[in-house]
Order: sequence, then structure tokens, then C-alpha cells
Amino acid sequence: MDKIKIITDSTCDLNKAIIDKYNIEVLPLLVNIENKTYMDGVDITLQEYLQKMKNSKEFPTTTQVNPHRFQECYKKYLDEGYKIVSIHMSSKMSGTYQSSCMAKSMLETEDIITIDSYNVTSGLGLLVLKACKLKEEGYDIFQIEEKVKETIPHIKSALAFDSLDNLVKGGRLSKTVGAIGGLLDIKLVLSVKDGEMAVIDKARGRKKAIKTILKHLDKTGIKNGETSILLQASDKNILEGLRAQMSLRKMDFIECEVGCVVGTHAGEGACGIFYIEEY
Repeated sequence: MDKIKIITDSTCDLNKAIIDKYNIEVLPLLVNIENKTYMDGVDITLQEYLQKMKNSKEFPTTTQVNPHRFQECYKKYLDEGYKIVSIHMSSKMSGTYQSSCMAKSMLETEDIITIDSYNVTSGLGLLVLKACKLKEEGYDIFQIEEKVKETIPHIKSALAFDSLDNLVKGGRLSKTVGAIGGLLDIKLVLSVKDGEMAVIDKARGRKKAIKTILKHLDKTGIKNGETSILLQASDKNILEGLRAQMSLRKMDFIECEVGCVVGTHAGEGACGIFYIEEY
């Protein structure tokens, strides 16, 4: 059986227990704030980063993984006899996937599969987790590629935000849409659709936001045997309510927190669910 290495980037936002369990290689993107650069998930915690964002006069920027870093990583594992499946955040949100393709081209090998997840944060995380389980079941890199790509259109999400300011500042949402979220405690419920952030519903207040998220979950159902992810960015209120409801539904789920790159756009106070729908 082939030795296979699963590689992703830090926007997968998987928790350390999962990364360690499956020995996933996570390449960090960079966050730039107050004239300093930090490796996402390595040099700074989310709480430290959110505090810096509050105090900073300028909106921080993020930097993709460049082709040279990919090439170094790929070559290391190829030299150790591995074949590689490399899955990354949506090409509509970052140039990281394109960097991975360039690195593969420079190495001139068919032993690397690169996949555009058309997702970010826990949507990407679910696909990485899927690839890891397929590897354990004995699938080769081409079979893993086929199964992961088959799953991509069925990754669903529903997330409520305390504020959409950062999504607007970071260019992920229009100013018009962002303004709606600031009215009368209206929480817009967003999803990753076709590789980009999109509004799918709205709710007034925390309790209705939880009901709205669960409504979208119940509408499609969850594919049997698949794990879901409860994701949050410093939002304990919605987190606790969703956790309780997911437990009542006897859902198989793990909890994760966004990293600093995703936190740049999510800001403080976001929570929701990523799952694979029935198909």
C-alpha cells in the first residue's frame, strides 16, 4: 500500500487533536498586523490576534502560502517515498491553491494531487478529514481525489455573525449587505457557496439564529456516517446553544475554533455548523 501524506493549509481550522491523530501537514498562511507578520496557528493565538485587531488603526492583511514553501514541503515528502494529496482553500478567496499547482508543476511529478476545495475553514476541514479516513481505508491518491471532489458540492454550512464589519472590510461581503447586519440585532446567516461567502437567511437575536442554523441543517439532513464540525470564533452564547441541540440530535461532531486568517474576516462573535448533506 502506498505511503500517502495529506497536506492542507491553516484555513482548514481543524483542532490539534484531529491534526495529530491523522498526522496532517498544515502549511500556515501569514497574517500581517501592526507592521508584524505572524504564522497562522503558530506564532499567535486567536485571542491575542483579536485583541490586536481591536487596538489596531489599520485592517490587517493575510498572505497566501507561496509556491516555494509548497515546493519545499512536497519535495521533503516525495524524497521520503510518499505520494501526496494536497487540499486547499477556495481559489476564489486566496491564491494558495494556485501556488500548490505551481509547485507540483515545478516538481514534474504525478505523485501529487492538488485539490481546490471551493471552501474555507471547516468546509475545507471536512474534506481534509474525509481524505484522511479514505487513506486509512486503503484508497490510493487518485481514488481519494475522486471521492473528495465528489463530496465538494455537498459541503453545507450555516454561520451566524455578531458583526459583518470585518467581512466587509476584507472584501468578502458588500457594504450594503453588511449594513443590514447592524440593524436591530439582526444576525445574518451566511454560508460558503460556490467558493464564496453568501447570505442564506437572517434572524433577530441569538435564539432565533440558532433555530435558523438548525433549520438549514434539518432541510438537507446529514449524510450517514459523516462527521460534522461545530465552529466558533469567540462566541460562547451561540456555541452553547448549538452544542446542546446537536447533542440532542445525537450528531457525530467535533468542535473547532477559527484560526487567525479566518478570524481576520469573521471577527469576534461567530458560530455555526459545517456538514455533509445527504446525497
